[in-house]
Amino acid sequence: MENTIEKNVHHIIIVGGGAGGLELATSLGDSLGKSKKAMITLIDSTRTHVWKPLLHEIAAGSMNPDKHELDYLAQAHWHHFSFRLGRMDGLDRANKEVTIAPYFDEDGVEVIQRRTFKYDTLVIAIGSTTNDFGIKGAREHSIAIDTQEQAEKFHRRLHNAMVRAQTQNSLLQPGQLDVVIVGAGATGVELAAELHNTTRELTAYGLDKIDPDRDIKISIIEASDRVLPALPHKLSMAVDLELRKLRVHVYAGERVTEVAEKGVLTHSGRFIPSALVVWAAGIKAPDFLKDLDGLETNRINQLVVKQTMQTTLDDNIFAFGDCAACPWLGHDGNVPPRAQAAHQQASTLVGTMKKRVAGKTNFADYQYRDYGSLVNLGRYSTVGSLMGAISGSSMYIEGLFARVMYRSLYKMHLVSLHGVIAVALQTLARWISRGTEAHVKLH
Repeated sequence: MENTIEKNVHHIIIVGGGAGGLELATSLGDSLGKSKKAMITLIDSTRTHVWKPLLHEIAAGSMNPDKHELDYLAQAHWHHFSFRLGRMDGLDRANKEVTIAPYFDEDGVEVIQRRTFKYDTLVIAIGSTTNDFGIKGAREHSIAIDTQEQAEKFHRRLHNAMVRAQTQNSLLQPGQLDVVIVGAGATGVELAAELHNTTRELTAYGLDKIDPDRDIKISIIEASDRVLPALPHKLSMAVDLELRKLRVHVYAGERVTEVAEKGVLTHSGRFIPSALVVWAAGIKAPDFLKDLDGLETNRINQLVVKQTMQTTLDDNIFAFGDCAACPWLGHDGNVPPRAQAAHQQASTLVGTMKKRVAGKTNFADYQYRDYGSLVNLGRYSTVGSLMGAISGSSMYIEGLFARVMYRSLYKMHLVSLHGVIAVALQTLARWISRGTEAHVKLH
């Protein structure tokens, strides 16, 4: 066991460096860690952090991840917590220990051996993965965009397909440059709009044999009767109209029954040819949670938690974000898996952790506040609805105001990690350098 625990110091382990986990580690490090009241350790299976709502832009090539990723080791150094690289694969609740699997490099060489860490408080925030519902061929012939690695992999496939089409002597085959996106949630529709833009940008950089309007078809398949089925109807209809203006083919009310090597088959017998398929339909928590030392989980592997975000069977273990099933007070069902929920839960847990370290047990119940939804269709449009804090009614917004609100969500995340001044300087630097860079990633 790696011995990192100082005697009589409360040790808080946070597993998962997504938006919520990293915000929590940073805030606790700046308070409890800096004052030596507790040890804070963040564990993640990757070395860097990218805000998950940006992954579709990385996949499309409209964002260079090198300019937006955050190094966990540097953040830990600046904010008084520790970072450990690895994937949690075991839990011993009786001895309050978590086990981290060995870490291997790209050549299969073991870099870090298996380790065990003791905790006083464990917080699990490992997010979610795409749920393929066991559809035939989905795992083999489609790609999800849950991680930066997957997003970059898809972009390489897209870029290689376009370069191949540019240089081949034969005619394009049916579906050779087509993209099918399964699922018309926020990720699906935002990716479709970004791809419409970046494929045109790519052809402008010397791929002159490709006519995007003729040779590239972008399609979205959605089992529900409309895009964005979880959001207000007016917002859904506005996004649908914008997508059709971009000549994105929307197949609503179609359920995918098989993903093949050269296309997608639906329940109605429709076959949509495509060499590139993105699976963005549904989520589930990582599979290993369902067998995690007896903790209660639901049908999509989420840890079931109380209103305090403590797991139902162990008060020393908390869970939040997409991997947790937290009751939504005043509503049927649980808090929706959205970035704003993880941000709110992290803020609530900061106060909870401070009380816990001080030996108190009167933890605050978490109450989800829905501030609305925003959908960004790249440079073409941004639409959304904002919830009134008092009346609870929603207000439809679009255009520049909606785009500013959308971008402010990312800036709020950055401010929680770096502070206002640092974010302002970063924004200015990126604005200045924008004129000397390609508007799309070219490799």
